[in-house]
Amino acid sequence: MTRHEKIDYLEFPAKDLEKAKAFFSAVFDWSFIDYGPDYVAFSNAGILGGFYKSDLSSSTESGSALTVFYSNDLAKTQSKIENAGGLIIQAIFSFPGGSRFHFSDPNGNEYAVWSEDD
Repeated sequence: MTRHEKIDYLEFPAKDLEKAKAFFSAVFDWSFIDYGPDYVAFSNAGILGGFYKSDLSSSTESGSALTVFYSNDLAKTQSKIENAGGLIIQAIFSFPGGSRFHFSDPNGNEYAVWSEDD
């Protein structure tokens, strides 16, 4: 697949970059490179990206785009999120073809995790 005019990089706000690194490393096994006190890049996420220092957070309620992860085991991923300090903000629900839940990371950003029906 060509990279031309495809999504190539994502950036998320984070009040506390260390909390972001600890959470996403523990739950999703992301790797990080610090670029000064206000920015950290991540890899091993399926797409490259970073966190920038900000007092703001993103949520669908405020009109933000939603980043959705895939999991082979929703219950196991939910447990990892909760154990790492994430908050489940919408319990697992079904939709045609699968199930998902929404969570916020320790910085208050909203994400979702989905899985296909068996």
